[in-house]
Order: sequence, then C-alpha cells, then structure tokens
Amino acid sequence: MNPLEILKIIFYGIVEGITEWLPVSSTGHLILFESFWPLGFSDDFMEMFRVVIQLGAILAVIVLYFDRLNPWSRKKSEREKHATFSMWGKVIVGCIPAAALGFLLDDWFDAHFYRWQVVVVTLIVYGILFIIVENRNRGRVPRVKNMNQLTYGMAMLIGCFQCLSLVPGTSRSGSTILGAILFGVSRPIAAEYSFFMAIPVMLGASLLKLVKFGLRFSAGEVFCLILGMAVAFLVSIAAIRFLMNYIRSKDFKVFGWYRIVLGIIVALYFLLV
Repeated sequence: MNPLEILKIIFYGIVEGITEWLPVSSTGHLILFESFWPLGFSDDFMEMFRVVIQLGAILAVIVLYFDRLNPWSRKKSEREKHATFSMWGKVIVGCIPAAALGFLLDDWFDAHFYRWQVVVVTLIVYGILFIIVENRNRGRVPRVKNMNQLTYGMAMLIGCFQCLSLVPGTSRSGSTILGAILFGVSRPIAAEYSFFMAIPVMLGASLLKLVKFGLRFSAGEVFCLILGMAVAFLVSIAAIRFLMNYIRSKDFKVFGWYRIVLGIIVALYFLLV
C-alpha cells in the first residue's frame, strides 16, 4: 500500500474514534469521508470496513470500564457483583430491538440508506431534536442518577430508540442518549449506558458483516482493518474521557448545532459541486 492510502486509513480511524462516542454519527461521517477521499478497495469491503473498524472503539470501552463491566472482580462485594450482573441484563434487554431489526433488515438498509442525502437529513433532523430535548429538560432534575435506578422496562424503551441508528447519520450513541434523556436519565448515566450497549451491538454487527464478506481478505485489506481499529482504539480512549468530563457540567446542544451546520455544508457541497 502506498503512503497516501495508509494516511487515509489513519484518518478513517481518527474519525471513527471521535465520532463513535460523540452523538454525531460515526457511520455517517465515514460515508461522507468516503465521498471526499475514498479508499482503493471494493464496495463490499468498504461496507464491511465501516462496521468492523468499530471494534477498536469498543475495545476502548472495555479497557476504560473493565472493573465496572466485570461481575467477577475480586474488588467487588457480593452486592456489587449482583448489581453488575443486573446492569448486563439491562444492557442485553436494551440491545434486543436493534439486534432483531438489524438482522432482518441489514441488507435492505445498506441498499436504500447508505447515501449522502440520507446522512444530510438525519444529521440535521437529529441535531434539531437534541436542541429541542435539551431546552425542554432545562432545569429538570433527572429521575435516574445511577445504573441501579434504570429499570428493565426503560432499558427496552431506550433500546427501541437505538433502532433509529440503523439509518446512517443518526448516531447510535446519539439515539440512545436522546431516548434515555427523554425518560429522565441523567446525561452521565445515559452516556455510559450507551457505551455499554455498544459492546454486544457492535460485536454482533461486526460478526454479521464478517460472515457476509467471508474470509477472502487480501494482505492489504487485513492491514487496513488492523490499522484502522488500532487508531480508533487510541482515539476512542481520549474521546470517551472528553465526553464524560464535558457532560458533567454542559448539555448536548453544541452537538446538535454541529450536526445542523455539518448537514448544511455537506448538502451545499454535493448540490453545487
């Protein structure tokens, strides 16, 4: 592979690592970036690459939250271990709607929604929704301030919001955080629950894409995947820490405005160029 292609892969990893966790849509950004600066691989590979590169970002969550996620940690009391198992139960319940819909309609979504027009619409629409929801919740005290207060029913409803992320440009973290906030969950808990839900969802989605693509990887494709995931992992560590520090004192409206501005810029670019 030539140095320019390697630089592109590094940039793809950076984009994935930042946008996977911020509510601005990683897949949407990758699709848009491909339009400006495409990699020299087949369409089938790029369809798989957009999803599997997210494994690097998922590994960052596992590393940062390993003690929280590990129900067998020796540091935890029996009560804490039980709470961790309960948290995983809520994560699994929240993943069921998107997993079922994604398994049934994965090819249909790929065929009909992976285009810049869809990304532009979802960027702008969900940007507006973030601003509306944050203005609506101004001054309200959240009802759910820790993971133990999150019920299985709420987990299922938030999981239904995650289904919206099957449309590119929506943002998986954005749709789950938006849903959680609407149900009275605090921003930090909404973000963390979104992170944890990403683990089984992205593992399942990546496995599905790999099975569909098969094992016909070239050496260049293997290098592309590994490098992209490694960069996404390192950048995700910084992005997750930034987001958790940011939302302790600020809301998500800035991301809403970012989505609207980006959507308008992209629409003007494709319409005028």
